[in-house]
Amino acid sequence: MIGCGHLGIPHAAAMAELGHEVIGVDEVDRLNAGDCPIYETGLPELLARHTGSGRLRFTTDVREAAAFAELHFIGVGTPIDADGRSYDTGQVYGAIRQLAPHLDRPCTIVGKSTVTVGTTAQVTALAQRLAPAGEAVDVVWNPEFLREGHAVEDTLRPDRLIAGVTTTEGEKAIRAVYAPILDTGVPLFVTDPATAELAKGAANTFLGLKISYINAVADMCEAAGGDVSQIVDILGVDPRIGSGGMRPGIGYGGGCLPKDVRAFTASARQLGADRAAALLRAAEEVNESRTDVAMRLIDSALAGRPLRGARVTVWGAAFKPGTNDVRESPALALAHALRQAGATVTVHDPQAVATAMIRNPEFDYTDELPASLDGADLVVLATEWPEYRQVDPAALVERPDTPLLVDCRTTLDPEPWRTAGWTLHQLGRPGKQRGPAAATA
Repeated sequence: MIGCGHLGIPHAAAMAELGHEVIGVDEVDRLNAGDCPIYETGLPELLARHTGSGRLRFTTDVREAAAFAELHFIGVGTPIDADGRSYDTGQVYGAIRQLAPHLDRPCTIVGKSTVTVGTTAQVTALAQRLAPAGEAVDVVWNPEFLREGHAVEDTLRPDRLIAGVTTTEGEKAIRAVYAPILDTGVPLFVTDPATAELAKGAANTFLGLKISYINAVADMCEAAGGDVSQIVDILGVDPRIGSGGMRPGIGYGGGCLPKDVRAFTASARQLGADRAAALLRAAEEVNESRTDVAMRLIDSALAGRPLRGARVTVWGAAFKPGTNDVRESPALALAHALRQAGATVTVHDPQAVATAMIRNPEFDYTDELPASLDGADLVVLATEWPEYRQVDPAALVERPDTPLLVDCRTTLDPEPWRTAGWTLHQLGRPGKQRGPAAATA
């Protein structure tokens, strides 16, 4: 496994769980000790178990990996390029340039990184030109569909596998490595490489479209006094639509959806599919507007009181629950907008405080949920962690400085908060929900 980050570590540990002997190529001191540098549910235990057993180990020496393995997964990063639209695949080609000169026997390279359509053909030509084994080196593209926060589960029990192949040997290699998964009935789609490359972009872009669509509906509800949560339930019973992925809020973030929608939009434009590009760009624009939408809701909740000088607590730093990943986090974007408006911002998150502090040291942080309320004039829920849904609002309301609560993820059940006396505002839901205690106060 070349590249051991949010994709590579779960994949390497899962391959060991399936019974394979696995070597990872990356910075290794913490990993060989079984210490997981990222947060994923179940991953620390899986990593510790298989580094302890010897089935999984890590090295910085790509020559050692070339001599060891018959199958080489590539899971390096493909961030957005300097143009802001397409993928920077430099790490993919860099990995091939490091690995291929040491491939002196038949083997299979399996790309998992998300790439621009056409990359597999170019990687194949480069690998076969540099490798002593020449055309005996096969390349397959096997895109991942992991949800951060569920990466272990999605690797061991995926809903589908895709293999973009050009040879029967490549297909056999994929069937062999994933045999324990395929034996459970998980479907394998064997395609050409271009189809596999496009499928990943199409899947993530559709998710982005779905999120942007329901956020646009939430804006209409905000203007008309409708309830977006009920609309989601109404739409969700239609089997052609489904409610999965339709959570209104402050938009999508992380290391995948934003860049994949941008790159897929750019690919549509490059391929001459201008109407497709216009549709996808519209979804991006909806997503890019969500911080402004949330700020308008916050201004409404304050009812004329200024943000400048206010003390605001933001619940959530990770871009989604279940991970400590803060890349393109809508929660931190909103925290930044609050700070620009003159507020003093304190951020709480169950897992992502350490990673958020590295990227955004300008905020105050706390690991303690009750402490996050100290002196706060306003609480903004910006990441839908289950810990926030499980809070007992009646216990918190006993504090003398109980603030307003703005739920920018429309994730809380308003009834217990209203009963406990909180004043609650939610995106796309009619008005404010204000409890009797708060009204009396």
